[in-house]
Amino acid sequence: MIAMLPMYDWNEVRGATDRYWMLIRDGLRTRGIDAPEALTRDMDLWEAWESPDLLLGQTCGFPYRTRLHDRVVLVATPDYALPDAPAGYYYSQMVARAEETGALSDLLTRRLAINGTDSQSGWAAPLNFAASLGVEVGETVTTGAHLESARVVIEGRADIAAIDAVTWRLLSAHRPEMASALRVLGRTAPPTPGLPYITASGRDGAVIARAIAEAIEALSPADRAALGLTGLVALGKDAYMSVPVPQRK
Repeated sequence: MIAMLPMYDWNEVRGATDRYWMLIRDGLRTRGIDAPEALTRDMDLWEAWESPDLLLGQTCGFPYRTRLHDRVVLVATPDYALPDAPAGYYYSQMVARAEETGALSDLLTRRLAINGTDSQSGWAAPLNFAASLGVEVGETVTTGAHLESARVVIEGRADIAAIDAVTWRLLSAHRPEMASALRVLGRTAPPTPGLPYITASGRDGAVIARAIAEAIEALSPADRAALGLTGLVALGKDAYMSVPVPQRK
């Protein structure tokens, strides 16, 4: 069996993530589900997401709606209680260098740092947001990770980046020197469904969801604060499928 919670698995919160998994694991075992002892951290994400052995994983909304939605079971969506977003939803913080004076709409037409073209928060959200402003995103610089997108903006190799709001919260807490070198220009709108928990096709997502919800409730206040978790939301497949896929000319 495979269990992976890779999306916000920073070293600084790894202990809290492991304790969160142990609570989920024990809850699954009490329900007769053979859950692995520890999280897997050395496996390709796509290989894990599409594996019949996946017991619990977390993916991004974009790969879920474009490739995974008919191959996996949607379990539920964690709520990170982001300001001005419904429960279970999130957005991206549009960031530029702290000394940058350009307008958001102008910077979007220059060089946008993206973690990858399979990312909702780093790619799809800013493209859709730019379209809503009546502008087209200019050159894109692919970095492989939100943290690296922040870094290339700081270093001047890109002009703007869309940083997942939960990642931005982690960056602000644990890499303050990087956060202080950046300026938030705005948020992508509207908020979109957050990064969902999934399991392999044929598994009972509702049973897994109950174990996760109980685990969140059982987290210590310190671990809950470190992870930013406040609950679990059943958004449903339609919430993800209704988000537009950006059209890139």
